[in-house]
Amino acid sequence: MSSAAAELADDAFIISREQHQETLRIEAVVAAAAAGKWYERVILERHHHTVRASCTCDEPHTADGAECVHAQAALIASGLVLPPLGPGHRRATAPPQVQIGTSTTSGDWFDLHITVTIEDEEVDFEALFAALVRQDPMFVLPSGTWFPLDSPELDQLRSIIDEARSLNDPRAPLRVHRYQIDLWEELGQVGLVSAQQHRWWEALRKLTQEDRIDPLPAPAGLRAQMRPYQHAGYSWLSFLHDHGLGGILADDMGLGKTLQTLAMIQRVHECNPAAAPFLIVAPTSVMNNWAREAAEFTPDLQVCVVSATEQRRGHSLAEVSAGADLVVVSYALFRLEFDSYDTLQWSGLVLDEAQMIKNHTSRGYRAARDLRTPFKLVVTGTPMENNLHELWALTSIACPGLLGGRREFGRTFRDPIEKNHDTARLARLRNRLRPFLLRRRKERVAAELPAKQEQVLELELDSEHRRLYDRRLQRERQKVLGLVENFTVNRFEIFRSLTLLRQLALDPELVGEGTAPSAKLDTLAALLREAVTDGHQVLVISQFTRFLGKAQKAAASSGIPTAYLDGSTTDRAAAVEQFRSGAAPVFFVSMKAGGFGLNLVEADYVILLDPWWNPAAEEQAIDRAHRIGRTRTVLVYRLVSQDTIEAKVMALKASKAELFTRVLDDAGAADPGAVTAEDIRALIS
Repeated sequence: MSSAAAELADDAFIISREQHQETLRIEAVVAAAAAGKWYERVILERHHHTVRASCTCDEPHTADGAECVHAQAALIASGLVLPPLGPGHRRATAPPQVQIGTSTTSGDWFDLHITVTIEDEEVDFEALFAALVRQDPMFVLPSGTWFPLDSPELDQLRSIIDEARSLNDPRAPLRVHRYQIDLWEELGQVGLVSAQQHRWWEALRKLTQEDRIDPLPAPAGLRAQMRPYQHAGYSWLSFLHDHGLGGILADDMGLGKTLQTLAMIQRVHECNPAAAPFLIVAPTSVMNNWAREAAEFTPDLQVCVVSATEQRRGHSLAEVSAGADLVVVSYALFRLEFDSYDTLQWSGLVLDEAQMIKNHTSRGYRAARDLRTPFKLVVTGTPMENNLHELWALTSIACPGLLGGRREFGRTFRDPIEKNHDTARLARLRNRLRPFLLRRRKERVAAELPAKQEQVLELELDSEHRRLYDRRLQRERQKVLGLVENFTVNRFEIFRSLTLLRQLALDPELVGEGTAPSAKLDTLAALLREAVTDGHQVLVISQFTRFLGKAQKAAASSGIPTAYLDGSTTDRAAAVEQFRSGAAPVFFVSMKAGGFGLNLVEADYVILLDPWWNPAAEEQAIDRAHRIGRTRTVLVYRLVSQDTIEAKVMALKASKAELFTRVLDDAGAADPGAVTAEDIRALIS
């Protein structure tokens, strides 16, 4: 570099510095070296360690800017190269020595103490880290000794420290959470820190590879033969509990998450009969399922089902749970009497169907997060339904600190993945989750489970139905387009209009628009007649209970025995038994009631009367029939009204399903999952 370039660099101005994946782009303004012009504009692009430069001056210059004094000045001003060093400067003959020590100031956090020396001269780490972030080519010590910064070890150190700071409180000292196993692993791989000095680390390294966890013998009191993948899940759960770590069991529905959890609890109580009970929080519809399966698979466990508040039951929580190994309660009661639960000792908290508390602002979420217990397990087949913040919320309960705070997570992971389709960041998120999230797909672990076969039946509306639908559509379209500009404020009213259109696509009577023949009821009648005649059993599912009831009455009037279940059904068990016994070959179930706690392997036909834009909720209802133990293929029919909002919903569902699959199932880059203003416009176009 020339002395002229060094002089111009003193007054150069960096306009922008942008990093796009592996390419750094810098725009600078440099005082013109020739008379007649005020300044020259320079653009620098560095990809890995190759720099290309362009300048507005008339001087001939090469691609790297070596012949252009303005480009040289911009390179110096941006820190990409050093100015002429002059006498007294020399390159270090030995590489820098980096040592990272740790100290514990609280149970979950380890402060990092970083010391860098070169040829026995200590380096200011903050200055060095700033140079690494700027991607400077070299670092000059006060003594005049300099060394290059392009070594892989220093690049990886910068990446690790940058992520540690982005996920944790940037105002706090540099530190790593004990759940951030991937960072510990990388520090050890770089050879910069002896993480093995912590006893827990040697054990926890096994979590980075599923098959490294030692299989445990099944508990003596378990009355079930676990499949190999269930045994592996039980060993994984036991490993987490033994080390005071939480996790997310996210197996596909029907793979036996309850059995694996009960096996882990049985082992804990066999190893320590005096252990405190486990608290199981579940939807009301699932509570009796826990009691029934515990009685079947782990009969030695004493189970207490809490079904009323203290005021109604007349006894304190401590009194009713005395002597229990397992206490089962609904999310509503847990939330209402949280203080009572928080005063007792628990061996662990199990949150079944935990998507119920995916909203981080809800009281249920806060109660689950705040309960004091050494072990928390999230059990759900759908840890994310709409967006990554739902996944963060559940992870923050089971593994606090793993993904950082909500804002840090949004900045580090959600925005790059959902908005920018950042595949590298997506891979990083999966890598971080992998030790603490166990998810097995049916296709991978249950070869005996028949494949689902799905078919979409597109139905044409009756002419009168079409006239009524199109007339109301025009009114609702104008209304929604006026509201969608302020989507957040008008969200409730917008979704009300969309719900009205969805009901209108089913039956105009549902929204008071008149009467017309229903193509869906006609098609359903034909499907039911054929299925029942051939000896099949059918689940019929809808979001809308009024339409579901109308469909059930139509089937019953044609002589088909039916059972019915929605949120208002008082004798749920009787309805389920009616179908299981074969007395009623057709079971009408609302989407909400069918999403939790049902195991209906008797069904081999599933008919969805109306599509919903949450694919996870639909799949959860369908999977009530598609479970292990089936001997026949499950046929799924989706009834969709042509040229209505239902057809648009089917397209919108695809993007949500892709986000869910790609984040949790290691399938590639993610797409946005939440319903946006653009989605709304597409739905009513």
